[in-house]
Amino acid sequence: MMENYSVDGYDTVARCLKEKLDLTRSPVAIKFVLQEKDLPDNIKEIELPIRHCEMVTRASDGETFYAIATDQACKGGAAAIGADKTPENLKTGEFYYDLGRFSSIGAAKRTINAIPKINMDIHATIYAPLEKARFHPDVIIVIANPVQAMKLSQALIYTLGGRLEADFSGIQSLCADAVAGPFMRKVPNITLGCSGSRKFAGIEDQELIVGLNGENIGCVINALDEMS
Repeated sequence: MMENYSVDGYDTVARCLKEKLDLTRSPVAIKFVLQEKDLPDNIKEIELPIRHCEMVTRASDGETFYAIATDQACKGGAAAIGADKTPENLKTGEFYYDLGRFSSIGAAKRTINAIPKINMDIHATIYAPLEKARFHPDVIIVIANPVQAMKLSQALIYTLGGRLEADFSGIQSLCADAVAGPFMRKVPNITLGCSGSRKFAGIEDQELIVGLNGENIGCVINALDEMS
């Protein structure tokens, strides 16, 4: 039997993030579905295959949908989020070496090995603007400018202090850095985007991306309220 997601409350969370950070894009809620039987019956599948990063920006513009492996046009992005197997030429580093991004296959391979990846078989990924999410997000993506990201960083350390670590390589940014990393490691990450997301998904020159663990979003909201 399919699920019928009807969770409330994320409209308030989204409103706080938008108002406190002065965001121009909606934060994006991401949820992973492990089995076909758990697909929601109140959320439709995306119509045509596009890249994961494009799905993120479409959700930031107001759309809600889910995508399975065949809907993911970028196989590297699909592999990072656990939706598909990693193509062999990406696994070996040849793909990025052939693009001229590295001086050697060894350098490309070392980078690929270090990129976070969801080591689970994900049947489907749900994308929604956070204010329309009727499910508990596994990851929340915030597309921001540097000042907005700074304020969000301050909120992330407000309660316990410490420092944030940004982990990125300019490759597979909205998939590996902003989704797989926070989901697997349970810590936020800041990433500068990648060539693909800027070319295909409309991430602008002045924008960067923050990936948040959905389980801890309440602490972030409380911090933003206290800081203002």
